[in-house]
Amino acid sequence: MNTGTLKLIAKSLVVALLLLLLAGLLYWLFFASRWDWIGKYLPLLLNGLWLTLLLWVLSCILGMILAIPIGLVQVTGPRWLGAIARGFCTVIRGTPLLLQLWLIYFGLGSLFPQIAQVYPEFRQDFMWLIRLDAFWYALLAFTLSFAGYEGEIMRGAFLGVPRGELEAARAFGMSPWTVLTRVWFPRAVRLVLPTLAGEVVLQLKATPLAMTVTVMDLAGVVRNRITQDTYIVYEPLMLLAVIYMILTFIAVWAFGYLERRVPTKR
Repeated sequence: MNTGTLKLIAKSLVVALLLLLLAGLLYWLFFASRWDWIGKYLPLLLNGLWLTLLLWVLSCILGMILAIPIGLVQVTGPRWLGAIARGFCTVIRGTPLLLQLWLIYFGLGSLFPQIAQVYPEFRQDFMWLIRLDAFWYALLAFTLSFAGYEGEIMRGAFLGVPRGELEAARAFGMSPWTVLTRVWFPRAVRLVLPTLAGEVVLQLKATPLAMTVTVMDLAGVVRNRITQDTYIVYEPLMLLAVIYMILTFIAVWAFGYLERRVPTKR
């Protein structure tokens, strides 16, 4: 038996195994699983999806806004401010996100009720309910975490821009602000786009941690409501996995589109 025949047999066995697994999955989905709970919990699932998207998108946007100056001051100075930025990135990257979330929620979250005991008027303003909402603590934790990682990535991106381009811009008489906004920052963003896409996807996959501080995001609805009320485990988790895969595909496609649209050279 020659090598070509062995390869053909091996490929046929792999294809047959994959088709068998697919058939088993389809049989389980349509005949051996329960989906009658979706109608009852659909409003909760939609609200959880909204909170997940809000937490994901806002933390990425706000975190990136913080990451740009964090990365820039490490390159341009002043030195003391750059040292603070490096220390912030080191702490964020050196500690788990779950720990940061707990420290902010249980630490900062417990501070406000203690202040209200001393100053009762602190409880009367419109911000009181916002201070008690776990979503905002989760948003703060996720934003700082994203800023810490992206700040270090932006530092590398700013350093990766060729010095000759910056010197040429200055030779044309551009002001420092014009050099930054017209040359340095756009080139750094182009360099960081592939890495940024991966970080945004990782941020999406980290959002289920918010349910540990009572945020009823998509994972929180599945874990704390559906599975506990119905005692159905695998079907809600499969639905959760499919939704996260769809969101990941959309994010990857969007960044791929941006990379194709942004020119490689100016």
